[in-house]
Formats: sequence, C-alpha cells, structure tokens
Amino acid sequence: MAAGGFCKLPNGTVVVALNLPDDAAGVRVLVHAGNRARALTRLRNLGLRPIYLRGNTAPPTPDEITAVLHHPDGLIWRTAPADNGVLPPELWHPIRALLRRSAMVQ
Repeated sequence: MAAGGFCKLPNGTVVVALNLPDDAAGVRVLVHAGNRARALTRLRNLGLRPIYLRGNTAPPTPDEITAVLHHPDGLIWRTAPADNGVLPPELWHPIRALLRRSAMVQ
C-alpha cells in the first residue's frame, strides 16, 4: 500500500499521485488516466509492485496536475517530499527514467 491520493478533473479523467518507496528516499509518481483503476493498472503494467490506493491522504497539488497534464505520456515521477513537506529542487522525469534506474540497481 502506498500513500497517495487522486483528483477528478472537470473532463472526467483523474490524476493519481502515489508516494512509493525507492532506496533511501521515496519517489512521487503521478498518473493521468480515465479513472483510478486504470491509473493503477498503468503502473502495474510497467512492472511496478502491486500498488493499492486507499483513501485520499496525499492528493496531487495543482502544480503536479499541471505537470502531468503537460507530459505526453501522462506518467511522471520525482523524489518524494521530505518528512517536513519540503520538495527537493528537482524536475519531473518520465517514468522510463525510473524504470531504467531500477534496472541498473538490480
């Protein structure tokens, strides 16, 4: 289970945000899809471990929604915020970069 949340957009689609563990620091993944189930399926189809979204404890911020809507794949990530809520000075990355990084670690 991962902390996260979702936001339903006026056109009926959703943006799902998940904080996933990865090495020392976690990553924040954003997915734009037709519905919550499809967003989670997109992540599972990429080979990420089983992910479940229960509740809406950490929904995407307006800036995060804008970032994922402007990305052609609609699937991006960056290092998760620290415990104090401060975001690292890092740009969003396409999901392919995370998958490559995970493959290199193994």
